[in-house]
Amino acid sequence: MKKIAVLGGGSWGTALSKVLCENGHGVKVWLRDEAQCNDIRKTRINNKYLPDVILPSNLYFTTDMEEALGDSEIIVNVIPTQNIRKVFDKIPKEFIKNKIIINCSKGIELGTHYLISDIIKEESIDCDYVILSGPSHAEELGRGLATAVTVASESEEAAKTAQDIFMTSYFRVYTSRDVKGVELGGALKNIIALGAGISDGVGYGDNAKAALMTRGILEISRLGTCFGAELSTFQGLSGVGDLIATCTSQHSRNRNAGFLIGQGLKKDEAIEKIGMVVEGITTTYAAYELAKENNVDMPITYAMHDILENSTDVKETVTRLMLREKKDE
Repeated sequence: MKKIAVLGGGSWGTALSKVLCENGHGVKVWLRDEAQCNDIRKTRINNKYLPDVILPSNLYFTTDMEEALGDSEIIVNVIPTQNIRKVFDKIPKEFIKNKIIINCSKGIELGTHYLISDIIKEESIDCDYVILSGPSHAEELGRGLATAVTVASESEEAAKTAQDIFMTSYFRVYTSRDVKGVELGGALKNIIALGAGISDGVGYGDNAKAALMTRGILEISRLGTCFGAELSTFQGLSGVGDLIATCTSQHSRNRNAGFLIGQGLKKDEAIEKIGMVVEGITTTYAAYELAKENNVDMPITYAMHDILENSTDVKETVTRLMLREKKDE
């Protein structure tokens, strides 16, 4: 049995905590909201984020960070990307030293353009970093529906530890050494999912969405390999697999936010209506800047940035994409 601290009490953090607890580990979940914490303790349901899932009686919830981290061997991070540094800055360093940190969030930090592995490296001491990513919605995992993901780490031992603690009959976990590829696949697919939602919201059909997803994975691969990722990673679970799930699922907050934008809402209005973090929006801005800085051709990302930043007409934007210079596939 491992002693595990899970940082983040949203839908994904709750579903993963349930898996770990059912696997026999001692799990403490840290969340900010005292009222939410008390409600979960009382009802054994995360009514705000995962209302259809009953949680194990021995899954512990707390708003005390030091209580959650105190005796932990493994830290599972599910804090939204743009808040990770703020939270980790406040943690005494002795609590984030010589441990395995498994990151389950997706995104790129605004301003620095850091991947989460870069943030964790700066904010912790001598910890082994693991990224968990793949086509996995909390609503399905929480109900025990079959799911497969990838964990990647520079440490083979840390990757296998992550694989061991999460693996169940319904949650299959593969290992990889390509940390950057798995991180970038998970982050960048959210941009394409926003676009897929916008396409649906405007009223385009399957042809448009299939083209968007196919050309989207190409863009993801271009930027990924520019930063040293392996091309084959984007053909796996954390690449095309995650892309398919996020672009097509009713559970995808990025796809759903895009749908609202396609129907005429501004990005801030869409975020408010979704009621949860929409990482694809901030990732669009970060990826746009990275692509420009590194001269990487990412026309869908550029178009998404134009729609989000300048509220350009979606159909006019699609026409410009369609009428770009002719080229071979």
